[in-house]
Amino acid sequence: MQQPFTTDERLMDRALGAVLGAAVGDALGAGYEFARRPEPHEVEMRRGTLSGDPPGTWTDDTAMAVCVLRAGAAGHRLDRVDGQIEVGRGFLEWLNSGPPDVGIQTASVLRRVRDDDFHAQACAYEEANALSAGNGSLMRTGPVALRHLGDRAALVEAAVGVSALTHSDPLATDACLLWTLAIERTIHTGKPRHPANELNHLPAERRPYWRERLDEASTLPPRHFAPNGFSVAALQAAWASIAAQQAGDPDAFESGLRTAVAIGDDTDTVAAIAGGLLGAAVGASAIPSEWIDGLMGWPSGMDIEALLELARLAVGAAEEDRV
Repeated sequence: MQQPFTTDERLMDRALGAVLGAAVGDALGAGYEFARRPEPHEVEMRRGTLSGDPPGTWTDDTAMAVCVLRAGAAGHRLDRVDGQIEVGRGFLEWLNSGPPDVGIQTASVLRRVRDDDFHAQACAYEEANALSAGNGSLMRTGPVALRHLGDRAALVEAAVGVSALTHSDPLATDACLLWTLAIERTIHTGKPRHPANELNHLPAERRPYWRERLDEASTLPPRHFAPNGFSVAALQAAWASIAAQQAGDPDAFESGLRTAVAIGDDTDTVAAIAGGLLGAAVGASAIPSEWIDGLMGWPSGMDIEALLELARLAVGAAEEDRV
């Protein structure tokens, strides 16, 4: 159902926060990826453990999110196949730039694409591999919420379709759907939306599984959710990091990301996922400036202002759909 909205300053700030929060989490986690697990108070911007890039450089998580944003900012509808293919072409541009860190499943699917057959290649990968629900599409799903802000029916189609460009396993697409809808509702309310509140959008037979997994994420300590390369575990880790924060804590964004990174393992991805929802709650204006200064990444030399301009345009495209 479409929900009419006016993009006031507070809503736009939270929409930008979803993008900025994910990029900050990504860059923050890059310094601890698959390395020694830090304590929360130790977490700081560091050189990437896998890439060697300078502190504040985002990784593949945000680079692929940029591809989603660019398509949305250009007016492409992400709930339609042609819009999804436009996103996929961005993924190929990024992959051909020679990034230092690419997920195994993402690389395998994209390197087999011919004539824009992204979805077919993702399905072929799923059929050939028992483990095909990696976190590589969940890490980039946040911008989908901006392009169809207020239109939940479109968001369901878009979240699943954009995930299925590389990750078509139902667990991966379910994770993207739940997190995208949670971010969209958080942008509207300014309060972190529990993804369990979105279970009615899943097929009935898969709801009990997800209800159990989300109950675990709400009750078990965040560090329980490592390793977290699996999309379900990554979502659990991200939500556990958010659930661990005290209601009304003015530093919830910072402490939530520190908690996410301190879980260990795929730290940039878990922190990017958590940062998207935390940023949607607090807004871009509340994110610590020391974590924003110098933030940059692919496309080469892209800075935070350029990233946020894409986010503004994506939200504008969503509003134009209702004119």
